[in-house]
Amino acid sequence: MSARWEGLLEQLVQERWSTLLARATLLAATPADAEDLVQDALVATFSSRARFTSLAQAESYVRRAIATRSIDRARSAASERRATDRVAVRPEPPVETTLPGLEVDVLAALARLTPRQRACVVLRHVEDLSVAQTADQLGLSPGAVKRYTSDGATALQRWLGTTTDPRPGDHERPTVELVDGSSTTRGDRS
Repeated sequence: MSARWEGLLEQLVQERWSTLLARATLLAATPADAEDLVQDALVATFSSRARFTSLAQAESYVRRAIATRSIDRARSAASERRATDRVAVRPEPPVETTLPGLEVDVLAALARLTPRQRACVVLRHVEDLSVAQTADQLGLSPGAVKRYTSDGATALQRWLGTTTDPRPGDHERPTVELVDGSSTTRGDRS
């Protein structure tokens, strides 16, 4: 049985490492933290008693572990910062990171979000997961995912000086055909 999981682990690292690392980079403070995050997720995933039947299933577990561990690490870091502030010792500033395709100011703004807001925004808007998939990945309710995503997106818009314009046609009401063959515009009270 060990040869089975070892083969899956090797295949996952060879085929999906760059994708897993890119995801972790969006959730971590630095590229080094991102690598640690992926490695921790791999160790946690493959040292558990989980039995994987496919590479996709194993990758799904690792992706979830990356997201949850990023939140755990952020909590630990916040706790350490509070303890450090109490004794007046200042840690070294984080190393600046860049990720192809994303501007440094976007990464800096993402870093300002709370860990859950950041995870929800990244999973919903970068990974393009549904609310239900994001909730499953993070172990949250769908309502919490919507709230964290909304709060995070609002903060990013404020910090980056962007706004969202309604898409053309978003304000239009759909026409619904009724059982009797007539039609009405949804939302009409007639």
